[in-house]
Amino acid sequence: MGRRTSPRFVTLGPAGTNHDMVTRNYLAFHGLDDAQVLLIDDFFDGLATMAGGEADFMVQVAVHPDCAEVVSRAHFDHGIHIVDCFISPSRELGILTRAEIARPRTLALQPATSGYVDISAWPEHVPASSIMRVAEGLLDGAWDSGLTALELAERHPGRFRVDAVIGTVDDPWLVYGRKRVADSGLVAWPESPGSRQFRPAKG
Repeated sequence: MGRRTSPRFVTLGPAGTNHDMVTRNYLAFHGLDDAQVLLIDDFFDGLATMAGGEADFMVQVAVHPDCAEVVSRAHFDHGIHIVDCFISPSRELGILTRAEIARPRTLALQPATSGYVDISAWPEHVPASSIMRVAEGLLDGAWDSGLTALELAERHPGRFRVDAVIGTVDDPWLVYGRKRVADSGLVAWPESPGSRQFRPAKG
């Protein structure tokens, strides 16, 4: 019998992103204590990593701007399929502004988060690949404000003020793998918490 290797999951970095946190929570939920997490800068690199045999699975939030194209390329270009899906809350989010900026003009944000809160007060919106890239830019002074994890302000007291508290968002997540699971029809969880809401309460 061959030696079992640890499953390798790829997701969006850098360390500390929602993708990083949620992927590790997903692995813990399934008891995959020996799984490896590989962090990449975009999901097309993630597909290439899987296609090249360097990773076994990939985790992506379904609201990511590249999601539709990733699903398409995965299926048709690489023979990679969606093998699981789940719901998870995000980190506590908010808009942070550098304390020395009285009237911020630039707001960095991951494009998928642009509808989470009114951002019309910022004349210039700067796209970033993840909330952690937003945080890095705030720390480096690259922009005035950023939509990122609220814990950044807690970790750096006095450096930022909180201009908006968004809280957590319940996002749908996709897991990609090589072995197709939906080739014989619908794959769903009959006793999911959502499905229980479809049926009238008894009694």
